[in-house]
Amino acid sequence: MSVQRNTVLLSVLLLVSITSGSAFVEELDDTFMETKEPDEIWLIQFYAPWCSFCKQLDPVWHKIGSELRSLGSPIRVGKSDATANTALAKEFKVRNYPAILMLKNNVKYNYPGSRTKDGILDFADRVSGPLVRSLSSTRLFQHAINRHDVIVVYVGATSELKGNLTAAAEELIVHTYFFSASREVLPKELTLTSLPAVLLFKDGTHFIYDKEQDGELKSWIKRERFPNVFLIDSYTLYAMGESGKLVLLALLEESHLCEESLRYKHLLEKVATEHKETYNRKFYFGFMEGSGEAVVPSFIVVNLSNDGYFLPPGPIETERHLLHFLDGVLDGRVEGQGGNDFTQRVRRFVYETRMTLTPVFREAPVLGYFLIGFPLTVGCIFCYLCIKNRPTSADDYEDAPLLAPSLQRKKKLAEKKCD
Repeated sequence: MSVQRNTVLLSVLLLVSITSGSAFVEELDDTFMETKEPDEIWLIQFYAPWCSFCKQLDPVWHKIGSELRSLGSPIRVGKSDATANTALAKEFKVRNYPAILMLKNNVKYNYPGSRTKDGILDFADRVSGPLVRSLSSTRLFQHAINRHDVIVVYVGATSELKGNLTAAAEELIVHTYFFSASREVLPKELTLTSLPAVLLFKDGTHFIYDKEQDGELKSWIKRERFPNVFLIDSYTLYAMGESGKLVLLALLEESHLCEESLRYKHLLEKVATEHKETYNRKFYFGFMEGSGEAVVPSFIVVNLSNDGYFLPPGPIETERHLLHFLDGVLDGRVEGQGGNDFTQRVRRFVYETRMTLTPVFREAPVLGYFLIGFPLTVGCIFCYLCIKNRPTSADDYEDAPLLAPSLQRKKKLAEKKCD
């Protein structure tokens, strides 16, 4: 009897939990843009009923809605079926599922990170606040440094440089926190030769923006906005293409690293730390869980600007071997593979098509067969009609006597005009 009572109580609590989470996530339709208030801030997920990734995100999304409500956040959380509310999906330029966006002051911000609760909540906090936040004390500065992997700080009075930083923040706030502070707020041991200045803090150190050496401010932030060495997922790797840097990856097991994997990890960390001055402007360093046909553990250098990659010409046993590999990539001794040529694009198209259609066939087989069969049927009918209506050689021969008098009449008319 006691066991039965506990089971019923657990079921009720679970039902209440699901219901309360759903209450904080609103279902949006095509009338959303006309009915919302101008000053509302919305965090929206666009999904498709057949999308397996959307189904995995759904419980996380309800937890996000519940947590934001419990914190008293002004952010409202919603979701919309993009296959049913096509006008709203078109308004937000949704091209993949699940798509996560924030709407603030009628400006749309796309979430580029991994689909985790902490990542999405951090994005929501970053975008919903001011573009450039003020740090009024040393304690707040230290709190920002400890909480975030990378921050950008403007130091000084109002200037053209601050205007450029604010303009850059309008685009890059989806990736990075921006702050402003006075010189007194920063550590005394930090040396600034002139003000105003822009500093980027990461990896326990800082970099000072130099216009002559670093070029445009926004481009510099894009290049430097990632930690020098960190755990990289597929979303982050894709976003790193904007940096223009090469990425040295150590491909490791998903969990319980073997002794060889630990050696690869420590070797990469040592090179990234001790040779930072040599390779910082050309490389990022990171670890990634190997998948598919990838050999683990292994090293690979990825060129995200052209989808190319470089493999070590031999075993990497020592630090000297890894440095020799990196130098070979930079000076051309190590030959690149992959890229954006025609053959690679065809292979990539086939792979992406397979990856897109596999979950469709798994979740909705009828829809999958329709997506494949309908275009093929239309193409076959079109080819059949073209072949059927093409004149044969016998038809051409029979039409020749009919065409000849017409040509003769045109010739006679031309001669009369000449006379």
